[in-house]
Amino acid sequence: MVEKRKEDLPLGVAKRSFDKEAWKPKTELGRKVKSEEIKSIDEVIDSGKRILEQEIVDVLLPNLESDFINIGQSKGKFGGGKRSIWRQTQKKTKEGNKPKFSTMIVVGNKDGYVGLGKGKAKETMPAREKALRQAKLNVIKIVRGCGSWQGLPAANSIPFAVEGKCGSVRIKLMPAPNGVGLCVENECKKMLALAGIKDIYSKTFGQTKVKINLLQACFGALKNLSSVKISQDQMKSLGYVEGSLHGKAEDSSD
Repeated sequence: MVEKRKEDLPLGVAKRSFDKEAWKPKTELGRKVKSEEIKSIDEVIDSGKRILEQEIVDVLLPNLESDFINIGQSKGKFGGGKRSIWRQTQKKTKEGNKPKFSTMIVVGNKDGYVGLGKGKAKETMPAREKALRQAKLNVIKIVRGCGSWQGLPAANSIPFAVEGKCGSVRIKLMPAPNGVGLCVENECKKMLALAGIKDIYSKTFGQTKVKINLLQACFGALKNLSSVKISQDQMKSLGYVEGSLHGKAEDSSD
């Protein structure tokens, strides 16, 4: 039997101290970011270049917040254990049982940018670091708009219905008017809240108990928001916002 390990990490992930001067970029994109040739995360995402260094996101999005996703379950009678942020698996060998720990982290600035990452390692701390790094490398920007049929100029919801799929899980996200709240599964609420969405309806299909597939399906649905081509004139007339709402407001004031 493997001894049960205590979760020494609280909900939420502590911000990693980052020193820009000590950072030595290894990619061309990283060197351009450090030299301030690229000053916006939108330039990186719109160019389609892959982000291979998490320090790029640390520089361009310094106000990122993060949270754990409950993907595991601790032991309990009749399968009634408490939900856990660690998913433990074991491999049986001649030397004995070799456990591994998996965790999933979502990051976002609550203003149009969100990322999801999953990490697996023999210990909990390396798994957390892997998940946090992967979440930063997977950061995307989403389109937000008004969910009311009145067409008010607000960005409280998504502009149109989208679907995402992973494994047997399929989730459909639908616009909702102001005041409805996040009518979605509790773990998906963390992702949508960090993305800056305040009101939304949802419908799920398949084995939604598998939280890894559910979160990846929800993240895929948010990705599909940017796959629909919308002209800049329609974006302005309908009040849609892609990415940061505050950044757009500052640009328009200038």
